[in-house]
Amino acid sequence: MSSRTTPAKRRWLGLALIAAAQFVVIMDTSIIGVALPDIQAELGFTPESLSWVFNAYVVAFGGLLLLGGRLSDLLGARKVFVSGWVILALGSVLAGAASNVALEIAGRAVQGAGAALIAPAALSLLMALFGGTNELPRAFAVYGAAAPIGGTAGVFLGGVLTEYASWPWVFYITIPIAALVILLTPRALPRVAGQHGSVDILGAITGTGGLAAIVYGVVRAPEVGWATTETLIALVGGAVLLGLFFIVQARSRQPLLRLGIFRAPQLGAANIAQLLLGAAWIPMWFFLNLYLQQVLGAGAFAAGAALLPMTVLIVLGMTLVAPRLLARFGAKPLIVAGFAFLAIGLVWLAFARPDGTYATDVLPASLLAAFGMALAFVPSLGTAIGAARPEETGVASGLVNTSYQIGSAVGLAALTALSSMVAAGGTGAEDLTAGYSAAFIGAAVVAALGGVIATATLRGQRRGIATDAEPEMVDA
Repeated sequence: MSSRTTPAKRRWLGLALIAAAQFVVIMDTSIIGVALPDIQAELGFTPESLSWVFNAYVVAFGGLLLLGGRLSDLLGARKVFVSGWVILALGSVLAGAASNVALEIAGRAVQGAGAALIAPAALSLLMALFGGTNELPRAFAVYGAAAPIGGTAGVFLGGVLTEYASWPWVFYITIPIAALVILLTPRALPRVAGQHGSVDILGAITGTGGLAAIVYGVVRAPEVGWATTETLIALVGGAVLLGLFFIVQARSRQPLLRLGIFRAPQLGAANIAQLLLGAAWIPMWFFLNLYLQQVLGAGAFAAGAALLPMTVLIVLGMTLVAPRLLARFGAKPLIVAGFAFLAIGLVWLAFARPDGTYATDVLPASLLAAFGMALAFVPSLGTAIGAARPEETGVASGLVNTSYQIGSAVGLAALTALSSMVAAGGTGAEDLTAGYSAAFIGAAVVAALGGVIATATLRGQRRGIATDAEPEMVDA
């Protein structure tokens, strides 16, 4: 059964499940924010170790994405998708029931491992459902819009659950969603045929270890220092492991990541665009939330409400505006324009005042940045997936997810270090605002760099998302 013959109702139900995957993967990064003080008090986290409630998820997620993509290609995307949800649910049980620091961090790492299976498999299933149809750009738009909705929903749900239930429910909330997705998957998502082959174990070890070590070094550096032995060992060790990974891939008959994939037109440039989008967007969202709460004095719910207009604009931009502009102008102009709008919005946010107001210092600038993100995300994601061979959709999905997640982690860590350096330990409104403004400027530089690189490396074309690639499917 091809995507062209799959009933429309089934395709869109399948897309709902795929969007739910993106929603939950991002929600699980933001939902813990409000609950962190309660988690710290009950489980005995130190201020230094508390960040690992977030970092354990990111390290496991970013480090295992390529392996998840390869398993999706070999075993079939639907099997890996369901397996990822099972692992995510088990990690949620462990994190919610944890009675000490070690179990909590382990639970979050298991959640990240589940997400690393879900994310690339979800994109492979999206291509299986919509590849070869003119609905593919709209499907990518819905998938992309699920991310900011998940991020904002996480802020609200985290506050509601922590206040009216208890902190474990920020993890338990994932369990019924996972159960529903697993129940509906057989009737809504196709069984994509797996390929003959084996998992490149040495490649998985070196690639996953290298990515995890680099992410570990980057997220730890703001806490322990960039020039410390711990940071240098992690970064250098990660670089060595990644070097070995590429050597192994070049010599392996069945590599985890076929290096020839980078010869696919547009794939490398689109992945760089996704990496820089993550490095600019996630820090903006993070520091804007801090500015709203720590400088303007908004509570968790008020801060979440303040982000809603930005979220609504992204959803409308990704689902209604971007697909139409993409069909008319192609991917490159939208990606370049999106980076430009994002950079301008970030520079505007950098002028936020210690005694500022939401209406003048936050709202217009955040909407401009959100519009830029909406323009750039869908074309760059679609280009990265569509540039790969149909049989390598899972690997391409894992690669583009890895690019975005690694960009997010590295960007957030680097700009956190910059913000802390400028604030110089001050806790007053002026010191905090100065630090946040520096972070916004740093993110603007990243976005501007993304626009320059996209201009230089992307090729102009009428269609930004390939619509002729279809993974082989078997009847469900």
